[in-house]
Amino acid sequence: MLFAAAASAPTPLYVVYQKEWGFTATTLTVIFAVYVVALIASLLVVGALSDHVGRRPVLAAAVTLEGAAFVLFLVAGGVTGLVVARATQGIATGMAFSTLGATLVDLNPPQSPGRAGLVNGVAPISGLALGALGCGALVQFAPAPTQLVFAVLLVATFLASLVVALIPETSARRPGALASLRPRLSVPSHLRPDVFALVPIIVASWALGGLYLSLGPSVAAGLFSLHNHLIGGLWPTSKVLGISALMLSAGTALTLVGVETQMVLWAGVGTVIAGIGFGGSALASFGTLARLAAPSERSELLAVALVIAYLAFSVPAVAAGLATTSVGLHVTTVVYSIGVAALGAIAFAAQRRRARIIARRP
Repeated sequence: MLFAAAASAPTPLYVVYQKEWGFTATTLTVIFAVYVVALIASLLVVGALSDHVGRRPVLAAAVTLEGAAFVLFLVAGGVTGLVVARATQGIATGMAFSTLGATLVDLNPPQSPGRAGLVNGVAPISGLALGALGCGALVQFAPAPTQLVFAVLLVATFLASLVVALIPETSARRPGALASLRPRLSVPSHLRPDVFALVPIIVASWALGGLYLSLGPSVAAGLFSLHNHLIGGLWPTSKVLGISALMLSAGTALTLVGVETQMVLWAGVGTVIAGIGFGGSALASFGTLARLAAPSERSELLAVALVIAYLAFSVPAVAAGLATTSVGLHVTTVVYSIGVAALGAIAFAAQRRRARIIARRP
């Protein structure tokens, strides 16, 4: 949860940095993109490493690198420092996410087979919510927020290092560590139908998350004249695939109505509904993947899913950030929202089809 919280913590700070350093919306988008590119590169290179060298060494390296990123944030004096800090954070998060997911499945008690999937689904989105909301509160109510936020996270990183030192190793060493560093995306052939069926809902939900975490504060301030940083950090969560897809579409559509009518209430209700859809899709999709994978496949399969998720999270958001400078924030938000609603409808149809196929299996 620490890594997810830290990932979203800078969101309410973007507006503060933009005001202090006077950079454009395009620069803001670049800062956002750097983190995701570094994270995806990290997933591609070290996503399967813990299947070979063990979970603890990779987690220890990730926590150390995350702490270094927070130090870089603390001393950043301009855009360059911010970009370096975000890149370092992206590498650390990529190392941690697939390894943590695999570790949770390894530690899952036999009598509760769904617990690891539940935690893998809930922890990232809960962390995103906690990071954005907590940082928003600090920006709004506490002094020196650009330093205080990362000082708090640095303390949390120290506590995380103690946890890593205490947890048992759950994956035996096996040959192939160097070969596993070769960037690749691989899904075992027997898992491909189930994984491909989950792609639409993963793309729809994380594309929506990208909109909120990259442009959310700008939409709140620019379209609704809401300058409270706590509001800019709000991000709801919670529940399961077909229903989640419908809620993503319905919530996004309702948010779009709020944007068009400039009614904050409708936009807020729509955000809550879409957020529940986001939470449900993450819970069910990553829970499904955790149950499907064998121990030797877990880290690599979760890395594939996270690459898909973060591509969906970043590519549309980067395009939207660039579009705001040419067509404006309002038009960009409308087009993006329509796209997410359509993806949600496609995801719902994909899950209906998958349910029928599963029902026909012997």
